[in-house]
Amino acid sequence: MKSGCEDRTVKNQGLIQLPALKKFLTPQSGIRKSKTSRWRAAALIFLNLLMVAHIIQWRIMGRTVSPIEPSETMHTLQRGAINAGVIFFSLAILATLIFGRFVCGWGCHILALQDFCAWILKKIGLTPKPFRSRLLIYVPLIAALYMFVWPTAYRFFSSSDPGPLVPKFTNHLVTDNFWETFPSVAVAIPFLFICGFLTVYFLGQKGFCTYACPYGGFFGLADKLSPWKIRVTDACNQCGHCTATCTSNVLVHAEVKAYKMVVDPGCMKCMDCISVCPNDALYFGFGKPTVAVSKSSAIQRNYSLTWPEELLGTVVFLGSFLAVRSVYGLVPFLMALGCAAVTTFLFLKTWRLLKANEVFFHRFNLRTSGRIQKAGWGFLAFSILWVCLNAHSGWIRYHEYEGDSAFQRLQIPDELALAQANPDPWLTPLDRETILEGKKHFQAASNFGLFINGDALSKLAWFEYLSGDAEQSVALLSQAAAHQKGQASALSLYYRGTILNRLGRYEQARTSLDEALAQREDLILARQEKGESLWQLGRKEEAISVWRYAVLLNARLALASNQLAGAERSLGRFEEAIAHEKQADQFTPNDPLYHWMIGLRLKNLGMNELAEKHFQRAIQLDPAFQGQPK
Repeated sequence: MKSGCEDRTVKNQGLIQLPALKKFLTPQSGIRKSKTSRWRAAALIFLNLLMVAHIIQWRIMGRTVSPIEPSETMHTLQRGAINAGVIFFSLAILATLIFGRFVCGWGCHILALQDFCAWILKKIGLTPKPFRSRLLIYVPLIAALYMFVWPTAYRFFSSSDPGPLVPKFTNHLVTDNFWETFPSVAVAIPFLFICGFLTVYFLGQKGFCTYACPYGGFFGLADKLSPWKIRVTDACNQCGHCTATCTSNVLVHAEVKAYKMVVDPGCMKCMDCISVCPNDALYFGFGKPTVAVSKSSAIQRNYSLTWPEELLGTVVFLGSFLAVRSVYGLVPFLMALGCAAVTTFLFLKTWRLLKANEVFFHRFNLRTSGRIQKAGWGFLAFSILWVCLNAHSGWIRYHEYEGDSAFQRLQIPDELALAQANPDPWLTPLDRETILEGKKHFQAASNFGLFINGDALSKLAWFEYLSGDAEQSVALLSQAAAHQKGQASALSLYYRGTILNRLGRYEQARTSLDEALAQREDLILARQEKGESLWQLGRKEEAISVWRYAVLLNARLALASNQLAGAERSLGRFEEAIAHEKQADQFTPNDPLYHWMIGLRLKNLGMNELAEKHFQRAIQLDPAFQGQPK
């Protein structure tokens, strides 16, 4: 992607400068077929079969080894959770420090996907050409530092009492919720398409590895310290077969000539170069690592971009990444990186298509003699559509971000807002402004978004409730729960049940709370609310049983203990009531707001005597409560 005439050179050379190029890139090139590639393909297929077997075993047994995925290491760094992922990642880095970047080439399911996509493209006559950038090559390392180093550093330096860098270790080697940290199938399919097919088609066979994979960022550093490298003997005649065969976009022939070994950390030790060498001049051997090699004579490389394009591409990559990451609550980190890499290529290629006289892509003539060809118009249409989708995602992501920021700025405690049907008396002027701002942004994202963001809907529902539209809040929470999973869905159902309780629709509230508890049994707040629903329905013994179980799970639940005390008192069981009241007094915070909240909740249940006690305690702690509505 230099000038128009240089695009023709790029097309013919595949971005690789070889000594005898015309001879070796003809169909009768004489490059022998790699025997190693078959073994590597078998290893990658076996890896994917093991992954399928792992999932099947979990589905059958209901319990299995935690995901063997490097991303699981984040849970170790943030929560101290020792899982199979951190063990695998640690062993993989250790192996790379010794033997080089074998894990990527022989044990990565995403690389297997890229190889499969490249194989399909070659079957239809398209050979993926490597896209080479000076700056974007650092994306994997930056992404790795962001994933694994930044959260720990931020927690340590932003807190006045940061505690240890790594929390106390806990055992999470086995799990019964294998899919908890993975995206849904609806997200996984486009992820595989973008990070597999599109990155290969536009960026080359290892496009995702080169410009997006954060794990490769660490593996690349470790590879520089490895003493085992692909090395060369004096039998090398610089034929270039090795470079023409390499799928990792490494200039093998140039590196072994300059350094007597391959020093590029992008080398994934596929061993194809060794297998195709006609003189058997290449071998995998022990010696000096990359960091010990003098690089006085730099290798001349062909880059796809000029320096102005590099800088523009960096801006486009960052903008695209920020636009799509977590948009609609769907796009995961790795997928966002893959999208950004594809967006950068399409944007820069389109820029050149509109400016240069001669532009080629694969075997297609996009522009010839200053005229855009049919293939060029097709490319331009796809590129504009892709970039516009990115821009739209960025607009939606902006509104989601601003709405979430407003949500975080709310000062009214949830417990107080939910203590009665009308939370308006407890809202400050700042809260009211924040609610209006948050509603505006979330409604814009909801009205113009292409997909439904369950988390954004649940926050919009909270804004609606605080602004006085409880019915709309209930409807939005139902919709949010349907588009969430796990803990998020359970919380939406809990809030829905709580608001229905305040509206006096107790049977619907009980159903919603039961659904929340079915998804998350340890949601004690939902048990407290379920007890209120049962009490209001006249099923008092069931309510007492539910409250007792909640207190059994957590003896420090002041509200549940107060509810039990009031329930026992109303049924004439004064001895039990006194015991529960003492327990409640022991754990009730000495906070006027909390006492007032408990008073309101007890009054709703008709436990007026105990409610009045808490109202008076709140007034005693803060006389300003004297005039508050009960």
